[in-house]
Amino acid sequence: MKPKTKAQELGFLSRDYAVAKDKKNWLALFDENAIVQDPIGKSPLDPEGNGHQGITAIEKFYDTVIANGNIEFNILESIPCADECANYAEIVNVVGDVKIETKMIVIYRVNSSDKIVSLRAFWDYQNMEDQLKALF
Repeated sequence: MKPKTKAQELGFLSRDYAVAKDKKNWLALFDENAIVQDPIGKSPLDPEGNGHQGITAIEKFYDTVIANGNIEFNILESIPCADECANYAEIVNVVGDVKIETKMIVIYRVNSSDKIVSLRAFWDYQNMEDQLKALF
């Protein structure tokens, strides 16, 4: 799928770098004051529900969440609008012998410097926990 906008392009690159575990290039996509909310709201990944604000917090998120699994990230549909893009995706994350499947909508917003200022992922954390409980 060829990107139609910068937001769509950076969304695709975010996926590509996460799957490749290319931390340096993934972090380089973000503005220094960007926010990552993945998932939106309170969860064990973000107990306060305020997101991961700034590069240091986003790097910690990467090290905690992305670096620990082997991710398949399939964008099923992508809808770009102005400086934002919504991607409907299915992610399969394999950690050891455990395989977790999650459907989500990820919305990227970029600034005039062509950097991601917001990554907002809508997915059901409880569904992921239920999958884990069923395995153990």
